[in-house]
Amino acid sequence: MWEELSLFRREIVAKIVIDAYAWIELFIGSGKGLDVKTLIENADEIYTPGTVLAEIARKYVREGVDEKTIDARLEVIVSASNITHIDAGIALEASRCYLELTTSAKKAKLNTPSLFDAIVLATGRLSKSKIVTGDEHFKNLPETIWIGKSK
Repeated sequence: MWEELSLFRREIVAKIVIDAYAWIELFIGSGKGLDVKTLIENADEIYTPGTVLAEIARKYVREGVDEKTIDARLEVIVSASNITHIDAGIALEASRCYLELTTSAKKAKLNTPSLFDAIVLATGRLSKSKIVTGDEHFKNLPETIWIGKSK
């Protein structure tokens, strides 16, 4: 029985896309970050859009984090995942995803999502992966693995 549950769990998280929110939680070492770490350890394929590297670098530069630390964290991401780049397919799907996320955000009275969010969603959809996040813009999407509140 336990073996069946283990196989079922692995199948669910076989392919994942990690967004900036999830990577930041991992680096903070929060309860959410521990959940992300577990998902990464159990996934067969891990993807991170290249735009997520830029998002994370921007956040840390804005916060005054030293460049050596930023480089080290970006290297962790590059080492732990497959970095995906924007091609014509991602660009087109991201435009569709952006419209979908914007419409949902207005209905939920959330801030407008970024194009980065749409690129993450497009990457997940085109790679047939689950998206690991705690970003409210993704909360009710079927491809989301929600990391929710800290334990």
